[in-house]
Amino acid sequence: MFNKILIANRGEIACRVIKTARRMGINTVAVYSDADRNALHVKMADEAIHIGPPAASQSYIVMEKILAAVRESGAEAVHPGYGFLSENPAFPEALAEMGVAFIGPPKAAIEAMGDKITSKKLAQEAGVSTVPGFMGLIGDADEAVRIAREIGYPVMIKASAGGGGKGMRIAWNDEEAREGFQSSKNEAAASFGDDRIFIEKFITRPRHIEIQVLADKHGNCIYLGERECSIQRRNQKVIEEAPSPFLDEKTRRAMGAQAVALAQAVDYESAGTVEFIVDGERNFYFLEMNTRLQVEHPVTELITGIDLVEQMIRIAAGETLERAQGDVKLEGWAIESRLYAEDPYRNFLPSIGRLSRYRPPAPRAAGPMLESGKWLDEAAPGETGVRNDTGVYEGGEISMYYDPMIAKLCTWGADREAARAAMADALDAFEVEGIGHNLPFLSAVMDHPRFMSGDITTAFIAEEYPEGFQGVELPEDQLRRVAAAAAAMYRVTEIRRARISGRMDNHERHVGSDWVVRIGDREWPVRIKADPGGSDVCFEDGACLRVQSDWVPGKSLARLTVDGGPLIFKVSKIPGGFRLRTRGADLGVRVLTPRQAELARLMPEKQPPDTSRLLLCPMPGLVVSLAVEVGDTVEEGQALCTVEAMKMENILRAERRAVVAKINAGPGQSLAVDDVIMEFE
Repeated sequence: MFNKILIANRGEIACRVIKTARRMGINTVAVYSDADRNALHVKMADEAIHIGPPAASQSYIVMEKILAAVRESGAEAVHPGYGFLSENPAFPEALAEMGVAFIGPPKAAIEAMGDKITSKKLAQEAGVSTVPGFMGLIGDADEAVRIAREIGYPVMIKASAGGGGKGMRIAWNDEEAREGFQSSKNEAAASFGDDRIFIEKFITRPRHIEIQVLADKHGNCIYLGERECSIQRRNQKVIEEAPSPFLDEKTRRAMGAQAVALAQAVDYESAGTVEFIVDGERNFYFLEMNTRLQVEHPVTELITGIDLVEQMIRIAAGETLERAQGDVKLEGWAIESRLYAEDPYRNFLPSIGRLSRYRPPAPRAAGPMLESGKWLDEAAPGETGVRNDTGVYEGGEISMYYDPMIAKLCTWGADREAARAAMADALDAFEVEGIGHNLPFLSAVMDHPRFMSGDITTAFIAEEYPEGFQGVELPEDQLRRVAAAAAAMYRVTEIRRARISGRMDNHERHVGSDWVVRIGDREWPVRIKADPGGSDVCFEDGACLRVQSDWVPGKSLARLTVDGGPLIFKVSKIPGGFRLRTRGADLGVRVLTPRQAELARLMPEKQPPDTSRLLLCPMPGLVVSLAVEVGDTVEEGQALCTVEAMKMENILRAERRAVVAKINAGPGQSLAVDDVIMEFE
């Protein structure tokens, strides 16, 4: 076994590898750019080596710098994580020349599966079902349009060397094919240094389901069940689960057998993932093979009890797989939610800044495995587990240079509903401040009827949130629970305020029992009857809700029991009440005396500023190009400019017909959120 390994990556995956290596007694070496000097993976590793400027193109994907770090550290093996150099076939070749082990598959397998065109041909030869498409390279946009017409719209335009949703577009007509071809080509060149593009048929109502495989150097290969990855935004996975709520055992075995056949056809070694598109009739088609550890690997670990990172290390060291296919058991259900530094209220555009608060829910052991190296023989009835894989910490910076994912929150339960309910509670308890983030959206998905039923496709987000995410409107029964909880909490704050002011000896008697709770344009007059065990909050219709909690003013997280059921808030103070966030809803709740409520109804509503004549930059980014000039008349939907942020190109379009009056930013200029790019007459 190795004594020292270098992790050629950053963030949560570097931290993840370090955890397993530490448990195995292996020393670790981190590499870091200027932007990551104080990063968590640097703090966790036994050694750390600086490799260059913040941009990945000048640090993490510069092979010579990584190889120099390997030589300097004396590492015997390198784990590439995912992204960066993980699927560059020249990397394991260079390591082999140095006599250093690559904790991943051999060069030939990476080459065969890393190119989507070649991999599709090999899949066909191995008897794997494939999607119809054009397998040759496409020279220009005109050729892309011609091929798309021949295949039949809709089509998927994809970067041959792509991954993670980059260099990928769906086209439903000629105009979108032409525009998508150029955008995919640009993104592919920027992200992978390879701008080759191909086109295939887009399967409607598709599910994205993948099979995890493990193969050693001795010809043994097994599959570890499947992962459902259909909740995607811009072709990038957001929520994953294992197993799939859609597959039956027959389809699972067939997909697993084909995944193993493909892996064996290319003499695969290490952990790998074969991705499939599955239609509504459970017909499945090969999509691609990822020759690396997947971001969503924790859900497989949680239901199998197999540490995939450990297996990768052992395989690289020449060991034989410990398990045969018959030894693989799937226990319970696991769900992963990706926490992104993206603002869901701004169409999920990237957000950067300092994490002024970062408090994940406490880890909790249950099921086959929770954290790397922690196994339980069996889960106690009704227990659920919580795991959070992260690469950040409170006070750290979220940089514009790297992927916006900052954590992966995972839950395990005995069945899907138990895992889903545990995830909903864990998301409510996850405190993140200082940046825009997608926690509200993740919560909304957990409680969405379609997700709860398992009726999901890769079009789920586009279909259910066609106008973008605008927050969650809680139903009446939940709003009443929130109102009751807020009233009881506000009473506690008033008692403390009376005690601090010294106004009366009997502070509780000084605080009234009649209140009016306002949430938006809704009002609930309530009367509170308190006792040492909690409060009964009674509404005008006679209904009373029992509220119990140990919350005290100043705590940013409140765990309550309301009417016998749990309720979790993220809490901050506002004048006359609280800002409460729960289940994806962001609520301004005011608790007023009856007289205050009467006067508040007379107050005019503050109107937002008019920005209809401005094009504002929706996220921090770099202006790539302008598509218009001063004096141009633009139509609704017309492209105005392209802004790049966190390795993704975003085309900003006109919302209505207008004339360009002034342009305030040009190509190459860096912008902050809400900077004015151009003005209209």
